Amino acid sequence: MHRINFGRVLLGGILAGFVLNIGEFVLNGILLADRMQADMKRMGLTPPGGGFAVLAVGLTFIFGILAVLLYAMIRSRLGPGPKTALIVALILWFCLYVYSGTINMMLISVPPKIIVMILGWGLIEYPLGILAGAAVYKEA
Repeated sequence: MHRINFGRVLLGGILAGFVLNIGEFVLNGILLADRMQADMKRMGLTPPGGGFAVLAVGLTFIFGILAVLLYAMIRSRLGPGPKTALIVALILWFCLYVYSGTINMMLISVPPKIIVMILGWGLIEYPLGILAGAAVYKEA
């Protein structure tokens, strides 16, 4: 049994988080920005301030680290490489985008075509980020 290389988990996780943060910025800060502003107004909510952005970016980096840690933990069972990284990405995509995201988007009445677009975005973003982070990871 190999030991987990936590230094490489951190390095790979930061890279994964960086890729995911870029994807989230493009999705939420550019592609959906007008839609999100309209939804905030429709629901009578105050748009979040800069503290929200800092929290979201920080949590995305932590998510990237945890994704690479999960990759490191399951690679002994499934083998190292892109296939295992993609399995991790798909599991996390389902848990966050499909399960949690869809429920929350339906709760605030996001139209189905927007939900499908967001799910598709995550299906590209997560594999890219986690593949990048996993590529940096090496066993101790």
